[in-house]
Amino acid sequence: MKLLRFGPKGLEKPGLVAADGSLRDLSGHVDDIAGDALLPDQLASLSRLDVDALPIVASNARIGPCVGRVGKFICIGLNYADHAAETGSELPAEPVVFNKWTSAICGPNDDIEIPRDSRSTDWEVELGVVIGTPGRYIDQADAMSHVAGYCVINDISEREFQLERSGTWDKGKGCDTFGPLGPWLVTADEIKDPGNLAMWLEVDGHRYQNGSTSTMVFGVAHLVAYLSRFMSLQAGDVISTGTPPGVGMGQNPKVYLRPGQTMRLGIEGLGEQFQRTVQA
Repeated sequence: MKLLRFGPKGLEKPGLVAADGSLRDLSGHVDDIAGDALLPDQLASLSRLDVDALPIVASNARIGPCVGRVGKFICIGLNYADHAAETGSELPAEPVVFNKWTSAICGPNDDIEIPRDSRSTDWEVELGVVIGTPGRYIDQADAMSHVAGYCVINDISEREFQLERSGTWDKGKGCDTFGPLGPWLVTADEIKDPGNLAMWLEVDGHRYQNGSTSTMVFGVAHLVAYLSRFMSLQAGDVISTGTPPGVGMGQNPKVYLRPGQTMRLGIEGLGEQFQRTVQA
């Protein structure tokens, strides 16, 4: 299934994408695409619905972030071998973990705000992993059974805030609108190999990123098991798994976002995002 959330900010309703591409309203069957609705039994129940009988959503409806009430937004840095090379970084011996604040989450086509005093706002197309079955100390062999599905994430990053302003990366990663999710949460049964998906990102029509999840250093199963050693993973938690090469910081000379630009990005099988940049 391709699940989504639609409607005004803060008032999103649950929905899904029908086989004909139309959007259908699920609010008569589930309150949100969030929490317990992402457990295997609940997803199986939704999959048995008669999609043609569901109300059609207006084609001009805003698409919201594909997961609601996210508890943790966990990110992995330097997880693509070719991206680490472009930044001049050594491959990490263990996953590099940081966080985005949940207040960064926005819809896949919402405006991206360039923070005040920003000179180095950057882009990163990433594979998002959404937890379904909760767990702690998960064996890697069982890790994929804890995944509800996948989505596109644009890990917007302010590099000066991230790298030059002391402390952890988090202050450059969690600004408002720095975490667009969606358009869809594609359930795990539809993605046979999350470790071999094409991914890309364009700014003003110029393609900067053109990579594949096949160059990830640590795959999805490894990341889920690894993170569960340090925290319990709960239904609706989101893991952003890193980016391929082509970020603005890796250009020569460096290229960063400014107000009035557009970004388009996507991952094979997971849909596309489109964003405009505005001044905060």
